[in-house]
Amino acid sequence: MELLGIPIDPVDLEGLFAFVDDRVRRRHRATVMYANIHTVNSAVADPVLLSAMRGADLLYCDGEGIRKGVALLGGTLPPRMTGADWIWDYARFAAARGHRIYWIGAQPGIAEDCMRRLAEHAPGLPVAGSHDGFFDKRGPENDSVIAAINAARPDVLVVGFGTPLQETWIAANRGRLDVPVVWAVGATADFVTGHVPRGPAFLYDTGFEWLARLMVDPKRLWRRYVIGNPLFFARVAAARLRGHRARGT
Repeated sequence: MELLGIPIDPVDLEGLFAFVDDRVRRRHRATVMYANIHTVNSAVADPVLLSAMRGADLLYCDGEGIRKGVALLGGTLPPRMTGADWIWDYARFAAARGHRIYWIGAQPGIAEDCMRRLAEHAPGLPVAGSHDGFFDKRGPENDSVIAAINAARPDVLVVGFGTPLQETWIAANRGRLDVPVVWAVGATADFVTGHVPRGPAFLYDTGFEWLARLMVDPKRLWRRYVIGNPLFFARVAAARLRGHRARGT
């Protein structure tokens, strides 16, 4: 389905994991990203981010707002898949399939702690390594990080810098990353480790995760949700008035 110029794959969780596993087994390079209201709003305003997201091999729905936006344009998507939810299932899946994972992103120590917790949850999970997200994304320091990733020989590189940095970094460096699957996951490591609480469970279980996150961190996120959510639906409404419809990709 295409929404505001962004192709979103109508894939469910089983299909998402199967896609990753297929690329790992065949050693075929693939980039996996996600769409929620924040990433779509950001891409509409940022041609570099838009290009990065359009270049993903698989881009799945990570927000209830995206499902509603697609529905307003006459399309349908499977239930949204948020990293903080599916990461525990993927850890077990990766352990069973032998996916070697390297996690990069978050503050120092968070990615390492995240991998430790996931390995405890899924015994046998192959951990290739981890690195924080606080490094120069260009120049010698970036070169050194990429060399360390390649030396670890992961099957899946999980990137959690946040939008738009994670998407644009992946797009700029994908050709140098000798990894079958590179997967953008946002702040998932912060949630896994408890560094950032998710808020009341009943909100994200009923499609209001944005409200739960706003309650937890209003100072940082108020603009993203209080302004961003209405802006997104205004854009979708305008697209509908122009006769645009969600269509298969």
